[in-house]
Parts: sequence; C-alpha cells; structure tokens
Amino acid sequence: MPLHVPALALLLGLTLPAAQAAPGAHQHGVVTLEVAIDGAELSLGLRAPLHDLIGFERAPRTAAERQAAADMLRRLRAPGALFEPSTAAGCTLAAATVQAPVLEGGAAEADHAELAADYRYQCAQPQALRGLKHRLFADFRRIARIEVAMAGPRGQAQHKLKRPADTLSWPQ
Repeated sequence: MPLHVPALALLLGLTLPAAQAAPGAHQHGVVTLEVAIDGAELSLGLRAPLHDLIGFERAPRTAAERQAAADMLRRLRAPGALFEPSTAAGCTLAAATVQAPVLEGGAAEADHAELAADYRYQCAQPQALRGLKHRLFADFRRIARIEVAMAGPRGQAQHKLKRPADTLSWPQ
C-alpha cells in the first residue's frame, strides 16, 4: 500500500517551487526530499529522476542495466543504510514504499521517468530528533543537489543541500 507521506506537508501548506511540483517536470542532478514530523512519526518522501540514480530513464535493455536497476531498487527498499535519523530519537523503520513503474514493467516508456520512495519511521523520543544523515550523494554520484521541504512541530523550512553535505538539521 503506497504511503501518503506528502499529505502532511500539503496539509501544512508546504509547497515546493512550481518547477519541482509540476508533473513530469524535473531537472537532472536535483532530487527532492519531503520531511514531515507528526508526533512520534517521521516521514520521508524522496523523488528523483531515474537518470540520477542509475544513468537512464527507461526500461533496462541490457543485463548490466537490469542489474543496476535491481541494485538501486534493493538499496532504496532497505533505507537503513541510506537514511539515519538522530540516534537519540530511537527511530525504527515502520514502512517503506519504492515505486519506479518504468523499471518494473508497469508503465510505458517515457522521456523523463522518476522514482518515488516513501519511508515512515516511528520514533521513541521524537523530541530528540535533531537531524537526518543521508548517503544520497555517496551512493548516487549523479545527484548534485537535494531540495528539502520540511514540516513539523517547529514550523516549516526549505533547504538546499549540495555535495558533499550529508546531514540535514531541523530548525530548533
């Protein structure tokens, strides 16, 4: 069942720039990460052009491309090594959904295919959430910038992370 992670951000009135939000509009090298904190729940929504993750935006054609796509999907479906919320918060992954229809035979070929990944964590001490470490730049060399939209009990914020920044800090 797909998670509706961005729903909290939308309810709070958080919006990404129009170019980021428009369906089908994306920029190579730029991924978006929506972060929402609601009580003990931390939700992450990652949107990325497939090109930035595996180097192509179509169904894999060769054995090497099929392997690259499978490796990428496996890595994103086990986000423990990709995202690390503040240790003191005691967060555990409750759900992960990764969708890339063009790679999974569920969509027609497209000029610009994207991946959508949603993660939900339950945190024992949500007040101890101070930030999120990530390995997006380390694991996916084509990503140049992460545009972050955050919503939580301390308000809303937008950030742009550029290489090699591996930590996102919450507003205090």
